[in-house]
Amino acid sequence: MEKLDLQTAIREGKLDQLPAETLTRARLIERNAAGNTPLHLAAKLGQLKAIPTGGFSGDLWALKNDAGYTPLHHAAIGGHLDQVPAEFLTADTLSSRSNSGYTVFHLAAAHGHLDQVPVALLTDEVVLRRTDIGNTLLHDAAENGTLNLIPERFLTADTLSVKNLGGETVLHVAAFNGHLDQTPTHCLTSASLCEPTSSGDTVFHAAAISGHLEQIPAEFLIQKHLVIASRTGFTAIHAAAESGQLGKIPATQLTAELLLARNDNGDTPLHAAAFEGHLDQVPRDLLTAERVLTRNYNGLTVIQTALDRGSWEQIPPEARPRALNPLQRFLKKLGRSSLPF
Repeated sequence: MEKLDLQTAIREGKLDQLPAETLTRARLIERNAAGNTPLHLAAKLGQLKAIPTGGFSGDLWALKNDAGYTPLHHAAIGGHLDQVPAEFLTADTLSSRSNSGYTVFHLAAAHGHLDQVPVALLTDEVVLRRTDIGNTLLHDAAENGTLNLIPERFLTADTLSVKNLGGETVLHVAAFNGHLDQTPTHCLTSASLCEPTSSGDTVFHAAAISGHLEQIPAEFLIQKHLVIASRTGFTAIHAAAESGQLGKIPATQLTAELLLARNDNGDTPLHAAAFEGHLDQVPRDLLTAERVLTRNYNGLTVIQTALDRGSWEQIPPEARPRALNPLQRFLKKLGRSSLPF
């Protein structure tokens, strides 16, 4: 067992079976092809307690692999910072930056282990420190659902509105990942929810695309917000129709005008709902024969989309044209039908 490769022993969970005297500093800092040491691996896999740390200086925890990650970065990824002796968890060691600008703080937030970071080390500077892609600690926490582990004094309208290089605020990231409910309600305003990213997407877009529209307060789910177009002409109401969330929009706002709003291709939310099979979320009284014959700029109607995509039965019988016979369906697929839809 003494001759067993140290990294192999760690991977197999046999580190505690090695004699303590074999776990020398020299062996713990031996690098593999990626620059990782056994200490990196033990930190990531939660076997730090099997390593006698007494007598080792703090520089052992500052060793970087080829990506610039220290053993503390790996402990943060694996959720094992609680195995690191408290004296090595300092503002300096946790602020060590990887080659892409990720600190240990960022990785703890990004992997759901922010509760293992001493709260006293969280400062305004730490919370707003950026990675190379412009993410703050709050962006990473918003993505991974750990905003609730950050003291609320750091969650303000100003900090949540900070943008990364893609123009995404913390609210955009939280909405896209289903964690907008971890942000203070008073920070959700018309202005913050309508703030565009570099591509013109609002927080409404992010929530609608990802299926989390219910996390936006109902009073903001109104037509003027839902029809804001991104740079590609895509609106939140189109996204809601595609992702099956029309039922989350207040009934008073789900009007014919809203459902007939067009994107740059001339598609309406009814086209989007028909394409994805969500016309059953549209109130029956809004699916009239006239509206399902609405065409996009290529001449494609809502009802033709429903027919092609197999959602024909979601259109109320009174709004459907006469059912197609097999020959008409065949001609329709060939594009040779003379039918009006």
